[in-house]
Amino acid sequence: MSEKTEVVVVGGGYAGVMAANRLTRRTDVAVTLINPRAEFVQRIRLHQLAAGTHDAVTEYGKVLNERVRLVVDSVSRIDAGTRTVTTSQGPVRYDYLVYAVGSASSAQQIPGVREFAHPLATLEDARTLRATLDAAPDATVTVVGGGASGIETAAELAEQGRKVTLICGATLNPYLSPKGRRTIAARLTRLGVTVLEGPQATEVTRHTVRLDDGREIEGQLVVWTAGFGVPDLAARSGLSTDPLGRLLTDETLTSVDDVRIVAAGDSAAPSGRPYRMGCQSAVQLGPQAAETVLSRIAGDQPAPADVGFAGQCISLGRHTGVFQFSHKDDTARNLHLGGRTGSGVKELVCRSTVWQLSYEARKPGVRTWWSKDPNRRQTLATATEPTPVTAP
Repeated sequence: MSEKTEVVVVGGGYAGVMAANRLTRRTDVAVTLINPRAEFVQRIRLHQLAAGTHDAVTEYGKVLNERVRLVVDSVSRIDAGTRTVTTSQGPVRYDYLVYAVGSASSAQQIPGVREFAHPLATLEDARTLRATLDAAPDATVTVVGGGASGIETAAELAEQGRKVTLICGATLNPYLSPKGRRTIAARLTRLGVTVLEGPQATEVTRHTVRLDDGREIEGQLVVWTAGFGVPDLAARSGLSTDPLGRLLTDETLTSVDDVRIVAAGDSAAPSGRPYRMGCQSAVQLGPQAAETVLSRIAGDQPAPADVGFAGQCISLGRHTGVFQFSHKDDTARNLHLGGRTGSGVKELVCRSTVWQLSYEARKPGVRTWWSKDPNRRQTLATATEPTPVTAP
């Protein structure tokens, strides 16, 4: 029996799980997923965890193929020369590596954020905020960040009777169409949220947020959802990154430094032009990163990545939401669904994302995607496995 090709996936989020599952399409590939948590985190539900309306986690056994070996640990360094990653349990060797470390809050450089604000980028962040809110049931809340996370958090807490101020920066979610933005602003107003557009937050103190127009906004609890960055693992490991720290790759998601390293999700920057962070791009990039690895194992030329967007869905509490339709290139169309219909679409998306991971775990590769060339269709599932070859 020939020795199996060892593939290590670093990061167990949407992209990492999809990549790990897709890699099991070949029985001669051994897949190891390294993730710091023993549960899969539904990041699109973290605002619900903070508000106490969902636990935002799923057992890996439900979304991960049984052939994937899960290692609960963190990677501190990637050594491309020796093809190993360093963990607290010791080095792990790889033949190929999928870099899917995701994203995190990037606002630590703003004065007072680290000391006084509650970020909402990780499971631990959301659980800490939930405990803080439980301990202060009457506290007023100031949410900084007018993107989807900020809007959802503000609406969720206001629906529970909290007094909430939302500091948006220049524009309330600039991704939205004008009609979609008006619909969301109207709903926030009905929930009692004070929406501040224009000024930027420059400093956080114990109970205030200072703005660049000189005002100070009082809030007993400050929640920070503005700005996302990525872990610095790639940079610390001497790999080429973009200014934000995402791994620089070519169009096949292969590192510009090493053909053995492939990136997916929020931490990838194909040709220096990354896709919008989020599960919508992650669940597409994950399997495509895996296909790049599988192509190289088979001695084939990998296909360029192709990501298509449908829109952005935003919950506005438990009963209302907005689905903003977009073009495939991720620019908003002047069309959206609101009200209970929008809420239903949002919930459907949250549930179907987990279902999509589970389906890929059960039937890896049984899907078809359309390339950028509308006349060419690539079927990723195959009836027989390609003949293994020695990788470079």
